[in-house]
Amino acid sequence: MRSRTTALCAAAIVAASVAYVAVDPAGAATGRSSMRVCGAPAAKSASCQAKVVTANGVPLASTSPGGLNPADIQDAYKLSATGGSGVTVAIVDAYDDPTAEADLGVYRSTFGLAACTTANGCFRKVNQTGGSTLPRKDAGLAAEISLDLDMVSATCPQCKILLVEASSNSFANLGTAVNYAATQGVAAISNSYSGSDSAQTSAYNHPGIAITASTGDSGYGVGSPASFDSVVAVGGTSLNRAAGTTRGWTETAWSGAGSGCSTLNAKPAWQTAATQCSGKALADVSAVADPQTGVSVYDTTRYQGSSGWLVFGGTSASAPIIGAVYARGGNLSGYPASYTWSHASALFDVTSGSHGNCPTAVWCHAVVGWDGPTGLGTPNGTTAF
Repeated sequence: MRSRTTALCAAAIVAASVAYVAVDPAGAATGRSSMRVCGAPAAKSASCQAKVVTANGVPLASTSPGGLNPADIQDAYKLSATGGSGVTVAIVDAYDDPTAEADLGVYRSTFGLAACTTANGCFRKVNQTGGSTLPRKDAGLAAEISLDLDMVSATCPQCKILLVEASSNSFANLGTAVNYAATQGVAAISNSYSGSDSAQTSAYNHPGIAITASTGDSGYGVGSPASFDSVVAVGGTSLNRAAGTTRGWTETAWSGAGSGCSTLNAKPAWQTAATQCSGKALADVSAVADPQTGVSVYDTTRYQGSSGWLVFGGTSASAPIIGAVYARGGNLSGYPASYTWSHASALFDVTSGSHGNCPTAVWCHAVVGWDGPTGLGTPNGTTAF
């Protein structure tokens, strides 16, 4: 059902009223379903790739966390609780989240993370050109922003965070926001959104910065900016505890993770023949994205009337996680994806799971080595980053 906010979205989000319910296959076993936070984007625009767990079509809010927490993310991906001190991760989203800093404070204090505020210099929120006049508020977009901020905090508690809010979800405004972020000495820029595959633009080409982008939540299909050869395309997994195993966790390809072969953007020099793609192949790497094995997020701007602790998934979760891992790893010379491709053996290889069928099997099915839904794999510490 559409309202005045229809079509508004981007690593930020389109209006709450355009969200719709989509039951995940895994949800049938748990009795939970999930809902896309953003609707389909208009031409030359992007849509956020967040999914929130629901009950009876309403985001399932609680007074306590119900998903994966910082300790889980750090344990699953073998990250220490320290690291990344003084390094900044930028989040680019569309529209304003008026409760971003306050909600982030609750998330961090709940899990014993140090405060990250404007006052202590850890958190900064600006518009797309760095100014203090912020875009208009949107409760739906705020949910995406909360997800992004919380995932950076979970993955790199000591990182600083720069939130850049674009005026709209158009690629023009989002690109302006990315360009601004790139001038601020950041290690990584996370973009939790995707639109139709399009030709590379200079806004997302900043050597020395890890620019991550969601591959999408609809399975096989190529989207931008993940398809740009200068961007780290981030896919998604289902992440579950596995007692008695060496790692303590198992991962499979998430059924919603986007993947494919761009016909518009060149194959990066570091991508190998394993992709069976003559252009840029998606994904490069991945992290948890299945809402049924989703992450805890705190948000009080009342998306769909829900406020408090929510459980989220989508490649909107995996993109900021991977951005924060790059910030911790620090191997940012040139295009950081190149370093990861040359150190793939240092990742957790995801070898099972699928999101259906496609013209080239490896684009849809997890296998040993590279595959479309999960790329080269998921973080095993920071060695590959």
